[in-house]
Amino acid sequence: MKKTFERLAIGASMAIGLGAIATTPANAVSITGVNIGGTAPSDYWVYDANNVNTFLVPSTPANAQKVLDGNATKPTGNVELAASSETAGFNFNKYTTLEGKIGGKDITLSSLTASDWFNTGSGLNYNYGANNLATRWFKDFLAKAGQASSPLAGLAYSNFFNLKGFQRTSDPNISYVNQDDITGLIKIGLAGHLDLKAYYASDPLFGQFAQLLPNKFQASEVVKYTYDGKTDFLYSFSATPTGLTVTGGSDTLSHNGNYEVTIKGVPPKTVPEPTTIVGILVVAGFGITMKKSARTIQKG
Repeated sequence: MKKTFERLAIGASMAIGLGAIATTPANAVSITGVNIGGTAPSDYWVYDANNVNTFLVPSTPANAQKVLDGNATKPTGNVELAASSETAGFNFNKYTTLEGKIGGKDITLSSLTASDWFNTGSGLNYNYGANNLATRWFKDFLAKAGQASSPLAGLAYSNFFNLKGFQRTSDPNISYVNQDDITGLIKIGLAGHLDLKAYYASDPLFGQFAQLLPNKFQASEVVKYTYDGKTDFLYSFSATPTGLTVTGGSDTLSHNGNYEVTIKGVPPKTVPEPTTIVGILVVAGFGITMKKSARTIQKG
């Protein structure tokens, strides 16, 4: 009877303590130690934000760090890499990186170069159908637009290439980088157009592509990443509204869409939250108290 009572007492204390632990929410850690690098380290813009607009601020690592602490429900400003990608003098062989640490590990996010898009492993191939990122991405783009089997796919690719569409898709706007400290999942926000069709329709050069796209078509720019020994590319065809639009310049439709892409990250080693520690102490302390109470009852 004594042992049974002790087991019940300890079980009750564990339930109370673990209940306190279970209610502790998972936290997200943000990128730290932000620095801008690459072969074109000055080719970036930083946008801060209020509740309505994004707006340019001085391009400094400190400002870049400041705008990267948002999330999908509340994106803030963003850092645009390779900001000169839409200008006549853009060097498509150079790149700009955003570097930092996430969960104690190095992470690098980068704009793309011609080699990133058109390299086949045995040289550059600019033609549609080659085994490279350009063909894979453009096929995904057409499939999402419902044009996967279009006989005009090759022609559309050639026109996109000649209009420097790949350069325009190589300058990601990074709005946040954070990591779930339990699962390790890294989430990266890419600011862009909530409706790419509307943007293309407003641009005389890309108006022809608007005719190929369904209403409210969504597509992000592409970001290259290096993390935990792996390098790859991320993009998305699904956006959520940010409630923000950029001020200044001709493209007032940008930054109103948030595209979230993810990396399966390594869970960071974190110090237990205060509420977790309290829960553990409750288990230990309450369990000892209940044991003493059990002994007193038995002696009585």
